[in-house]
Amino acid sequence: MDSTYASEFDKILEKSYPSWAKRHISIPSVSVYSILESSASKHSSKVAINFMGKKISFGELKVQVEGAATFLNQLGVKKGDRVSLMLPNIPQFVIMFFAILRLGAIVVQTNPIYTKHELEYQLSDAGAEVVIVLDDFADKVHGLYPNIVKKIVVVKVEDYLPGLLASLYSLQRSMKKTKPVVPKGSHVSFFNGKTRPGELPSIEFNPDEQVALLQYTGGTTGVPKGAILTHKNLVSNIYQVNEWLPEKFRSNLSYLAAIPFFHVYGMMTAMLGPIFQGSTMYLVPDPRDIKRVVGSIKRNKPDAFPGVPAMYHAVINYPHIEKYNVQSIQVCLSGAAPLPDELQKKFSAISGSRLTEGYGLSETSPVANVNIIGGEKEGNGGPRLGSVGVAIPETYEKIVDVETGTKELPRGEIGELIISGPQVMKGYWKNPAETSKVLIDGWLHTGDLARMDDDGYVYIVDRKKDLIIASGYNIYPREVEEVLFKHPAVSDAAVVGAKDEYRGETIKAFLVLKGGEKVTPEEITEFCRGYLAPYKIPRIVEFRETLPKTMVGKVLRRELQ
Repeated sequence: MDSTYASEFDKILEKSYPSWAKRHISIPSVSVYSILESSASKHSSKVAINFMGKKISFGELKVQVEGAATFLNQLGVKKGDRVSLMLPNIPQFVIMFFAILRLGAIVVQTNPIYTKHELEYQLSDAGAEVVIVLDDFADKVHGLYPNIVKKIVVVKVEDYLPGLLASLYSLQRSMKKTKPVVPKGSHVSFFNGKTRPGELPSIEFNPDEQVALLQYTGGTTGVPKGAILTHKNLVSNIYQVNEWLPEKFRSNLSYLAAIPFFHVYGMMTAMLGPIFQGSTMYLVPDPRDIKRVVGSIKRNKPDAFPGVPAMYHAVINYPHIEKYNVQSIQVCLSGAAPLPDELQKKFSAISGSRLTEGYGLSETSPVANVNIIGGEKEGNGGPRLGSVGVAIPETYEKIVDVETGTKELPRGEIGELIISGPQVMKGYWKNPAETSKVLIDGWLHTGDLARMDDDGYVYIVDRKKDLIIASGYNIYPREVEEVLFKHPAVSDAAVVGAKDEYRGETIKAFLVLKGGEKVTPEEITEFCRGYLAPYKIPRIVEFRETLPKTMVGKVLRRELQ
């Protein structure tokens, strides 16, 4: 990146840039595993994981990680191997994640609800011959053995539940009438690593180059690609995000860890960040289980709640939510999907803590931008409604023209957001063609349309690929969706472009109504007239019970189209 540009960027942001976002911080060249080692040394007896009452201290966690690493090493896992981690937020995810990295192997984040077809593509592309999977999902992997998968390591939820709860869970499972047929020789069971004998090999590698993670991305807009994230990328983002937190929030917190760890946003904000801080994680296996989410908030009173808009929406609408002490939350960060302004206002109102929006991509490990947190006044260094905030330390950004991607645009104009920083990926796994399209002269071309104000605050407008062009006009779905969310009867909304012989494309809105509400397409159209130019108003309105989404709440526009 041009040093002159970096200098000018710093000057532009000086007048009202938040003090935490100073450009330069000291980031050590260490492995991700060393983050756990450090916390285990500093906070040995402190609770790292609380899983439905089962507590594991930082010291115990390190012991179990080393035992799991020995277990995997005896299975033949070695430096450079790709190991699929196909687990929800249970203790074994954290244990196996660090065990894989301890061996110099590479974690392949895998969504447990993937279909066999999706698994076959991802595991084949990554070359992951070992899969660590919850027994509930193991049957999905059976058909891939032995042509793609050579070893299936099975773990059980009940192995890490407290006494009576573990017994009840096991009894419930034993009453199931059918059990999957297990291919002979394919499975190895893992309980814990406390007493496994054997010595771990000494692993030497350069954190700046050694791959830690393959994070598959692009599934909502095309064929998934494996973003290559090094130890340097992840450690950099840990330090960058921690710098964003006010001093009083950099240690001794407790986190509601419901956002899935297999998603890079959940991994960073709800797992790696807390471990770096020496903070406690309250694990919730399924983010869609809102009853368990709000129950954990009421029972455990977590200080921090990283989540996605779909989760905050569900919490707001949970029956009698006022009884669940949501006010305990002090740090509340939304990411992974656009945060509607109305949702931000409503959640902040019931929690008493500002719901802060950030921004990032799998390709940026993932955090690139954040607003300041807390109840500070908007503007002049405070949070700005509708903005994803400013670039985090050591990160530079600019807006360039969509046509060439080379011309920097003036402040306030809409173009493509491009990013440079130590958290930017090395490239896409085995895909130099796609890598060359997004990594150009040291800048990551995000594919997101955005504008930047005079103080460096970024406002995401939409994805380039989601842009609707009707009668020559550019229409950004998010702008229309923001208006639809204002309608008192609307619970959820998504907008796509539908083919139109006359206009080329026209706007189609998919709406989910709140319980008991009734409204007609004509009433929706009329409502929009008060907020939108005529060419932006949806011409087609379809009502649905739900919208198709990923597990972290991103609307699957391809399915709607």
